[in-house]
Amino acid sequence: MLGLRTTIYKVGDIRLAKDWYSTAFETQPYFDEPFYVGFNIAGYELGLQPEEIPYNNKVESVVSYWGVENIQETYDRLLSLGATENEKPRDVGSEIITATVKDPFGNVIGLIFNPHFTLNL
Repeated sequence: MLGLRTTIYKVGDIRLAKDWYSTAFETQPYFDEPFYVGFNIAGYELGLQPEEIPYNNKVESVVSYWGVENIQETYDRLLSLGATENEKPRDVGSEIITATVKDPFGNVIGLIFNPHFTLNL
């Protein structure tokens, strides 16, 4: 295993999702096609793929957590952009705080503030 490379969210309307994620992550896609939209988020891939049948009531079996500096500010910002509350920010120990929201397409987006995290290359 080489570590996490890509997180992909399935969306019912890829054009609308591209606009939402561009605003939410404050970046433009580097790859933009009807079958896939790709963003580079600090060296990690955030991908959007169209769903054949849009489904907003998705199962929460896996969550990718995106690192943030200020979790409450980021959480509140995503809610203001149309995400819905899933798990409010909470301290999970050792100064680590996590939260989750659901994007307008039903996908869970994890947020994490972890002052101990370092990237090992």
